[in-house]
Amino acid sequence: MSETNTLSGDEETRNFGTEVGRLLDLVVHSLYSDREIFLRELVANAADAIDRRRFLALSDESAALPESPAIKITQDKLAITITIADCGTGMSKEELADHLGTIARSGTSAFTASLAEKTKPEDRPSLIGQFGVGFYSAFMVADEVEVISRKIGGTESWEWKSAGRGVFTLKPAEREDAGTTIILHLKPDAEEFLEPLRLETVIKKWADHIAIPIELERDGKYSAITEGTALWRKPKSDISKQDYAEFYRHLGHMFDEPWATIHWRAEGTLEFSALLFIPSSKPFMPVEEVRHSKVRLHVKRMFITDEAKLLPDWLSFVVGIVDTEDLPLNVSREILQSTPVLDKIRKALVNRVLSELKTRAKEVDEFKTFQENFGEILKHGLYEDSGHGAEIAALFRFESTREEATTLDEYIARMKDGQEDIYYLAGDAGSLKDSPQLEGFASKGYEVLLFPDPIDAFWPPRLEKYKEKKLKSASQASDLFTVAEASEDIAALCSALAKALSGKVSDALASTRLTGSPAMLVASEHGPDLAMQRMLKRAGRPSFGLPPKLEINPTHPLILALAARAKAEADLTQDATLLLDLAKLQEGDLPDNPAEFVKAVAQALAKG
Repeated sequence: MSETNTLSGDEETRNFGTEVGRLLDLVVHSLYSDREIFLRELVANAADAIDRRRFLALSDESAALPESPAIKITQDKLAITITIADCGTGMSKEELADHLGTIARSGTSAFTASLAEKTKPEDRPSLIGQFGVGFYSAFMVADEVEVISRKIGGTESWEWKSAGRGVFTLKPAEREDAGTTIILHLKPDAEEFLEPLRLETVIKKWADHIAIPIELERDGKYSAITEGTALWRKPKSDISKQDYAEFYRHLGHMFDEPWATIHWRAEGTLEFSALLFIPSSKPFMPVEEVRHSKVRLHVKRMFITDEAKLLPDWLSFVVGIVDTEDLPLNVSREILQSTPVLDKIRKALVNRVLSELKTRAKEVDEFKTFQENFGEILKHGLYEDSGHGAEIAALFRFESTREEATTLDEYIARMKDGQEDIYYLAGDAGSLKDSPQLEGFASKGYEVLLFPDPIDAFWPPRLEKYKEKKLKSASQASDLFTVAEASEDIAALCSALAKALSGKVSDALASTRLTGSPAMLVASEHGPDLAMQRMLKRAGRPSFGLPPKLEINPTHPLILALAARAKAEADLTQDATLLLDLAKLQEGDLPDNPAEFVKAVAQALAKG
């Protein structure tokens, strides 16, 4: 309760009921990260007051709302004020002192508490705000705030006024009808909010879908600037495909049709409505943007934030709205993402989106379009989310050496008798199908999946297995192939190559898997495969594990020619480096020294 300090005629000056200086400083400078939040808070309070009056009117006809209830907002450039007026329950003199004179004292909280013993939960009104700390966000933009209010059923109106510096005044005022009017005397650096377009943009952003219409005054006339209808709360049977499409374009600033629309209401221990969309085309981004979810969080229709990370980064292409009744709107608005309620909502959203993708994946041609647009983003879930990795992996259709596109389940169904692992090869799309790594698999009749996306170098080792089948890189499948029985000359060449390339390769061996290429690199069984080694190198990060092995084709003319040079005890340093660079090029990698490589090729051609 606030304390009366002085009386002057009918005007009273009172102290705030708490350490107002410290708390107001917290509200104005720390609690909210965006100044325009003030409008959300004040509109939320106005909407609550109207909802409270509507609820009271169910049992008291004298509390009935006007014919067209609305929240009216007026800008006055001469007076440098913004006025927000409602036709809600209003407040008496002492309620003004209690609710506005004590920080964190909430009219909504008190009202809700008073209903707890009188009504069933399902019969209570949906109240947006906690009329407490949120009100004080007004001081972020105003150096003085006036509140004129008349309580429903009362005959007196009262004015509450404060500059937010420890005291407030109360005095009689004039207001014809029940409700509350808030007048903000703007600070010089907040005069941007006197522009109608700026104010309309803020309102549409934060409160476009609350049930109470919001009207903005222009040239002496009020016009509605919000829809006042929360599409996501309507039954699906009442919404047309065109309604969904228009809302999707409005919400995500898109121009296409949604590829998928996910609309449902969760009921039970946790209640929320969700309306999510998956775009049908990949948005154009002139620069790479930060990849995280922008699904909007609403509480009781009021926009709270699009930074709550309601979906993981690997579903960042999903846009939409989640609206819940199970979160309070108090000082925790800016840190809502840490609440247990949101954790449960996040889990439900992920499961629902994955369920939709599983259904849509059955339509092969449609899902191909989705995978082309968002497959690379979705694949991050294979790396980042071990709990959903298998579900995500089952969705994809991968290129392979046998089929144009195949799922992992289809691949397993075609595995040869005795084949234990799922073989894949990650690398650059342009070089994958011609990689020498595939020659030995083709000779054995083994199918190899082709992974061309950069993320493909990282997720298979993290997923590790799919339905008890190990995912194994073709560049590490040495156990499938034996070392060739090399002749004395080929053995000598292997020894010479290993010596000349010491530190660059761990060994040089005659291979049984090469049928057309002169040489290739094979990664160690333990450590990163060749694709990941290339990715680490391009990112400027050190690799780990043993250097790769160089396998040579003992029947290839180039290898036979090099074996003859080795037998003649010629210097093979340049030849060995050239052979290594050729093996790298076949894998989509670059020589360590491109200029020296060009010189070596030119010299080799000159020699004929």
